[in-house]
Amino acid sequence: MTDETTAPQFRSDVTVELVRSAAADSDVIWAARVSTAGEQSLEALQQDPEKSKGLINYLMRDRHGTPFEHNSMTFFISAPIFVFREFHRHRSGWSYNEESGRYRELQPVFYVPGEERKLVQQGRPGRYEFVEGTPEQFDVVGEQMQSAYRASYQAYQEMLDAGVAREVARAVLPVGLFSSMYATCNARSLMHFLSLRTKKENAAVPSFPQREIEMVAEQMEEQWAGLMPLTHAAFEKHGRVAP
Repeated sequence: MTDETTAPQFRSDVTVELVRSAAADSDVIWAARVSTAGEQSLEALQQDPEKSKGLINYLMRDRHGTPFEHNSMTFFISAPIFVFREFHRHRSGWSYNEESGRYRELQPVFYVPGEERKLVQQGRPGRYEFVEGTPEQFDVVGEQMQSAYRASYQAYQEMLDAGVAREVARAVLPVGLFSSMYATCNARSLMHFLSLRTKKENAAVPSFPQREIEMVAEQMEEQWAGLMPLTHAAFEKHGRVAP
């Protein structure tokens, strides 16, 4: 049965931690210059990438994409399961490992939208927008979500206490449950993800992501921009289109 140590917790945030990286603007430069310089392109490893930002902008503008693949970033992400179900649609250039409800008892941490989350959808698919919810709508969302989460986790605990396997008992848990995963990508695959999972005024191609995955994307972008500032600036300059 649920006790004080397993009482449900409710969160409205997501977290993204960059746990490992081998990514720099210079990686783009030496990868590109092998086309014309061969083994001499290795000299670019020690060069100041600031001197080659014109090359990075050219590659981004004309969509020469492969030089942006010779790097790696691994993020540790904590978010609701429904976010990961959207995330896993991104397959090219990505690797994932997520915690398993078969092998560990899942913890009672659940997502409830914060007050800044727009609740009401207006219009039809393809031409809709989200607007602010009323205080009454926020109240009913919070009350109903928390009630459903408590009931589902109690059912989960009761099945575990009865000796039911974790992989069976987990079926009662909702997609609002928090999970965690490692996600590894390169800059090109991350740019493609960001082009679809963020909404920006300067984007050449409009995107309308669900807010919760956009929250993840925003944190990933901030951390990537610190690693590859010239590449990120070129991505911004040329309409946030992946090369």
